Parts: sequence; C-alpha cells; structure tokens
Amino acid sequence: MNKRQANRAVLFDLDGTLADTAPDLAAALNRLRGDQGLEPLPLERLRPFASAGARGLVHVGFGIKPGDGEYASLREAFLEYYRERTCIDTRLFPGIPELLEALAARGVAWGIVTNKATRFTERIVADMKLKPDCVSCGDTTPHLKPHPAPLLHAAEQLGLAPKACVYLGDDLRDIQAARAAGMRPIAVDWGYHHPENGGPGTWEADAVIARPQELIALL
Repeated sequence: MNKRQANRAVLFDLDGTLADTAPDLAAALNRLRGDQGLEPLPLERLRPFASAGARGLVHVGFGIKPGDGEYASLREAFLEYYRERTCIDTRLFPGIPELLEALAARGVAWGIVTNKATRFTERIVADMKLKPDCVSCGDTTPHLKPHPAPLLHAAEQLGLAPKACVYLGDDLRDIQAARAAGMRPIAVDWGYHHPENGGPGTWEADAVIARPQELIALL
C-alpha cells in the first residue's frame, strides 16, 4: 500500500449513491397520499426527488413547500410512515458491496455523509451490515449539504485533511459541498438526478463514473 492510498478516504452520499432508498421513501409518500384520498404515484416519477428527502417528496406528492400551511403536518406524517418501513425495500446499489471490499483490501477508509437524519441513517447502516469508518448525518452539524460542514466533520472524524478525501454523490449539491470542503468531487451516473439540476456531466465534478468499480482507477 503506498502513501497516497494510506492518506485517502472515500466518502459517500447515502440516498441515490450508496443505497437505493427510493422504494421505501415512495411507499411512505403513497401511503400518505392514500390518507388524503389521492392515487399512488409511480416509483419512477418519485425517484428523482428521493435525494431531497421529505421536502422533495412532500412537494412532488402534494405540490406544497416549506412555509405552506399543511407542509409541517404532512412532513411529520411522511416521516412517521417512513420510520415504519425504512429498510424494507432499501438495497445497496449494484457494485457497491464489491467497491467497499476493494477499498478495504487497499486500506482505504470510507464513510457516509448524508442529509438524512441520524435515526434513519443508523437503521440503514445496521440493516445493510455496513461498517463505515465515519458517518455524518443531516442533524450531526447545524448545516446541510451543499454547506461543507458535514463533509468537514467526516474528515475530522477520520483524522484526515479534506484534500485527502474523495466525495461521491448523485446530486449537484454533493459536488458543491465537496468543492466547498476542499475535497475531490466525483459524480455518479446512477442514482436520482433531479431534472432541475441537469445531468452529472454539467456539475463540473472531477469525474463522472457509470459503475462503482470505476472509482478504483481514480484513487
């Protein structure tokens, strides 16, 4: 193992990059829509909004946003339904287990930096039997991505300078957060890709990878 590898870590966004959480998020939203007498929306319509969590899904499901009258109550009901089924259909994306094994074989640390709340993140990490070297969640620091604070917290947990870390994400804000933190931003071609953000090729990431194993050649 060379010095460059020993000093490098790979940090992952969770929803849409490390794990496909959209089926459980969509099911929670559609249960809430059913409570309101509305028909369920197809998963493929909801998938692009999954990276935006409760805010994005409540918006696409009901056409409302934070500050609107019913937003707070619908958000809380959505989160309660999601709590009940956080890990039913959530899976790691194809190729992620093999990538994590390859990182371990090379002595490269890895972690998770997500806007998802700790209570949900911890359940997914445990259910997937993941063993990250650090986890930084949406309520770990006072800020959410694209603010760099969650990424900087992860680097601090690892005892590494930010420039020694790579950050993978499927959303524009992931790339923005990585740049703001002084980390190397890499976009993934899988995941949720909100249409308003354009495609990964427009985000000015250092690289765009189509499959998880492609990351190894970039380290």
